[in-house]
Amino acid sequence: MSEALILILAAAGGYLLGSVPFGIVITRALGLGDLRRIGSGNIGATNVLRTGHKGAALATLLLDGGKGAIAVLVARTLGGEAAALAAGGAAFLGHLFPVWLGFRGGKGVATFLGTLLALFPALGVMACALWLATAAITRISSLSALVAAAGAPVFAWIWDLPGLAAVTLFMAVLIFIRHRANIQRMLAGTEPRIGGARPR
Repeated sequence: MSEALILILAAAGGYLLGSVPFGIVITRALGLGDLRRIGSGNIGATNVLRTGHKGAALATLLLDGGKGAIAVLVARTLGGEAAALAAGGAAFLGHLFPVWLGFRGGKGVATFLGTLLALFPALGVMACALWLATAAITRISSLSALVAAAGAPVFAWIWDLPGLAAVTLFMAVLIFIRHRANIQRMLAGTEPRIGGARPR
């Protein structure tokens, strides 16, 4: 099998796995309603938490992160590091633009972190640490995600990992694009803080 075909298959498999909307699957299975009609309408763990079911939110967080990690680990086993990078980037893309939901998906933070942890654990830990530190200081989840996303490609480049730097930069740009509304609210001083009420 040619290297190009391996990369295509890795990307296709990663995308399909990333497209699985675990937030919607879990909330429907628990009878919590259509997640797209709750809170922000987002399919991620933060919005699942707005149903009041912490267990469902935790499960969504772990599964959204896990699907990125699994895509990377399977692709690496079958096709090597280039295939792992392709699968990880595609899994992240699948979460943002899932074929099963008309290409309207989530913001990708959990999948981003899970993918990083599988691609290069030290970088994944660093990104998680950036998220936690920012959240502890500012109590703004969206800002924490943006800081983690911005820091990941920088550290990948510093550690002389150009392929990983390129993939993380790709994901970081998309995370910033998906957080446009959050950025506007932060600039206006109206972005909700962790544990606070969401603005109407």
